Amino acid sequence: MKSIEAHRLEFDTEYPDLDSVSDALDRLQKNSIDQVNWKSFDYKPEVAFSIGYTRHEILLKYYVAEDYFKAEKTESNENVFEDSCVEFFVLPDDDGVYYNLEFNGIETCLMGSGTSRENRKRADPEIITEIRRKTSIRKEPVTERKGKFEWTLTIALPMKVFFHHKTGTLKGKTLRANFYKCGDKLTVPHYLTWSPVGTPKPDFHRPEFFGIVRFN
Repeated sequence: MKSIEAHRLEFDTEYPDLDSVSDALDRLQKNSIDQVNWKSFDYKPEVAFSIGYTRHEILLKYYVAEDYFKAEKTESNENVFEDSCVEFFVLPDDDGVYYNLEFNGIETCLMGSGTSRENRKRADPEIITEIRRKTSIRKEPVTERKGKFEWTLTIALPMKVFFHHKTGTLKGKTLRANFYKCGDKLTVPHYLTWSPVGTPKPDFHRPEFFGIVRFN
């Protein structure tokens, strides 16, 4: 199980623009999403993330370089994991309810909640609209392209999107979470994790393998 620290970032406004967020996250430590847990899926794109927070939001930035890229899903809660996809799964409390937040390269988001893979419920699209996102590429659908392709995605997650919980301030808290990169329907599928997952086949919905994020 891995652990990282998330630092509080200071801005001139309570909800800074995403360019400022992106620049601030660029100055933080980058954490690799590089665990190949399943030998049948050994393709390993280069993926990392940085994480920070403010009083109101968790701030994330993903950095991706891959040989196959696709971004066909354009509507909230479509199966973005079939595209080139980065993901953040987080367990805010000890009640067993965790959230899966999944994004393709053109910012489309799938969000769900529940205690396991089997009993999940996808979030109301109105909740998803509260998540601020900015991709480094054009926000247009992309059929699969081959060849080295680099992209980044900056995300600001308001605490209110965790609608089953009252999280309050993050400072001093420890959350369980994992960070992923996948592409289920690419020519060469892949399933990378930040904190290792010990299952026989790819399964991101395993909170027992989540790592630790300390908000200092």
